[in-house]
Amino acid sequence: MSDPGDIGRSSREGYLPFRDWRTWYAVVDGGRPQGDAGAAAAAPAGGPGAAGGKRTPLLTLHGGPGIPHSYLDPLAELAHDGRDVVFYDQVGCGDSTHPHDPSLWSVDLFVDELDTVRAGLGLDRVHVLGQSWGGMLALDYAIRKPAGLASLVLADTAPSMAQWVTETARLRAGLPEDVQRTLAEHEAAGTIDSPEYAEAMMAFYAEHVCRLDPWPDCVERAFAALEEDPEVYYTMWGPNEFTCTGSLKTWDVRDRLGEIDVPTLVICGRHDEATPAIAQTLVDGIPGAELHIFEHSSHLPHAEEPEAFRAVVDDFLERVDVGR
Repeated sequence: MSDPGDIGRSSREGYLPFRDWRTWYAVVDGGRPQGDAGAAAAAPAGGPGAAGGKRTPLLTLHGGPGIPHSYLDPLAELAHDGRDVVFYDQVGCGDSTHPHDPSLWSVDLFVDELDTVRAGLGLDRVHVLGQSWGGMLALDYAIRKPAGLASLVLADTAPSMAQWVTETARLRAGLPEDVQRTLAEHEAAGTIDSPEYAEAMMAFYAEHVCRLDPWPDCVERAFAALEEDPEVYYTMWGPNEFTCTGSLKTWDVRDRLGEIDVPTLVICGRHDEATPAIAQTLVDGIPGAELHIFEHSSHLPHAEEPEAFRAVVDDFLERVDVGR
């Protein structure tokens, strides 16, 4: 199991049954709401989102698919003033069960798991923050109009894999010529598992996935875990961030964005592989959606500009909670 200290103080963790497997979760306690010293103590034990003065909790959906939650650990700081933050590892990665059957991996499976987590933790009313693939999952979930969904935070994500592929191809074309040549030569030769290809691929990642050097430990741990068990990622996505050959290749909800009827904040980095153009598609399609672009970030602004990220998300959640 993960070290609770990795994701903040006063956290509790455990497992929820899901089909034939177990889903690992952690709840970071937000403490007492400001101005109500007795509210937290009055909250029922049935779940982090229960009544009794606690603010609406935030449920986080990690990316990949198949990259465990650990790279989202900085979001634990959003747990304060009575708002709990909930993490979980989707089945197939992290501390959850790793069944090995490529036929299992589908959007519907992960929507079902999301419902199971909400029910198991008593998250009757909840904010949902989805990052990258987690944002795609959040979009698909919101379109189904689940009860009690308070808001969406769509971070570094896309409503269409076709648009993602187009935009990442444009970004790749901006890499140094020798890097582009190395990528193309190894792809043509079928040697993308070579060290030379991996080095060239990291040139893209350093520009458009995480611009920090070195990468934060939480990000390194998540990518190391992906490397140990890439089945879900390879099956649904593909061999890397700019090559989609998996089952998500045809996923596209652009024509259904207008059905989303909850307050929505769209976030991306200026240098994000989920580009500002993709973010604008989300904003244009979702009624009333807001957009915030982090100027000094790529795909992980929650890690690249953590304080600014927390301020933007905190403000949005607070405004939703008080009805502004």
